[in-house]
Amino acid sequence: MSCAFAMIMAGADNADLSVLTEVRSEPAVPFAGKFRLIDFSLSNCVNSGIHNVAVLTQYRPRSLNDHIGIGKPWDLDRSSGGVRLLQPYRGGPYGDWQRGSADAIRRNLDYVLQQKEACVLILSGKHIYLMDYRPFLEHHQRTGAPVTIAVRRVSRHETHRFGIISQDTDDRVVEFQEKPRRTQQNLASMGVYVFNRDFLVEALSNASGDDIGRDILPGLVEQGHVASYTYPGYWADASTVQAYWDANMSLLAEEPALNLYAPEWVVHTRSEERAPVKLGPAADVDGALLSNGCQIEGEVKRSVLSPGVQVGEGAVVRDSVILNDSVIEPGAVVERCVIDKEARVCRDALVGHSDNNSPNPELPARLNTGLTLVGKGSVVPAGSRLGRNVVIHPFSGADAFGNGNGDGDGKGVESGTSIGRNLR
Repeated sequence: MSCAFAMIMAGADNADLSVLTEVRSEPAVPFAGKFRLIDFSLSNCVNSGIHNVAVLTQYRPRSLNDHIGIGKPWDLDRSSGGVRLLQPYRGGPYGDWQRGSADAIRRNLDYVLQQKEACVLILSGKHIYLMDYRPFLEHHQRTGAPVTIAVRRVSRHETHRFGIISQDTDDRVVEFQEKPRRTQQNLASMGVYVFNRDFLVEALSNASGDDIGRDILPGLVEQGHVASYTYPGYWADASTVQAYWDANMSLLAEEPALNLYAPEWVVHTRSEERAPVKLGPAADVDGALLSNGCQIEGEVKRSVLSPGVQVGEGAVVRDSVILNDSVIEPGAVVERCVIDKEARVCRDALVGHSDNNSPNPELPARLNTGLTLVGKGSVVPAGSRLGRNVVIHPFSGADAFGNGNGDGDGKGVESGTSIGRNLR
């Protein structure tokens, strides 16, 4: 039996992913064609011999709950251990909505105390990486520290996105800065922690902070309780639209940093029964990742397509991520887009088509690089023209586009515009 059980944080809302998290929690966001973000943490656990896993949910959990089910794809459908979905609840001293990772665990300390393992592995359900946790746990035991955090080196231009640490020669953390504006250090916390179980219970019972990184770790560092473990492998936090698109596009490299094909480290998921990919006689596919059930009659370049996507004859998809069962009708052109599930881009529509790169006012700091987003179940009318940094909120029909956008007259949606109602 492993020395640790795992708790995966999967309940937060993240508006920086725009339409992708209007209808689901962040860990349930599809990725790399057939996976969801939480598949990586779950698969890392079982591949590391950890079969006692709790998933803490809150924001829009239905899609995530349906995906995990009883845990069978990960061999977690067990009567002893296995996967447990811990929902928020009312009542008792801690019952209410969870306000952060520390607060979420604090509200489930009764569950923590029931576990037999001596260590608690705390993970995020939104990170993309293939990590064997066993060397990490062994390092934790060797140092004798009650807390160990996994860290990796990042570009100094990215340090403002992460918790940044300084360490001594014995891997003890001597300073922790949460998302510093400026720093000379570049060792970033991965949001992967291991605590001695009893120490975690004591720390959360005696501290009032809501977030582990922001509120709990700085005090523990000052007291000398925290060690670090440097992880050398690939790790991505796809918590913005640009980061999500970048992570998908990186899979199209000739030798991608994230190897999804390693037989010794399978990323498990809830797979759908789909027919094989079908390419029509006029199909032109280059540098793309296609999932089961895709039917391609047109052109697909440098794109990631999820199961069941259809691309009609004469249609073009470039530099885009298209999620399950979306349809690109004949003659439509989709460029630098993220299109959510069950959307339809109708005949001869141009999406992501403009020389204007005006930021979107909803997310001016996040949606300013030319990506256009189409929410789940939306319909882009025939003949319409959508610019860059456009947001089409989920379930927007042709009527949401107003007059002059669906009749093929060349009028369209200006760059930086949002259409439909935000469901968040």
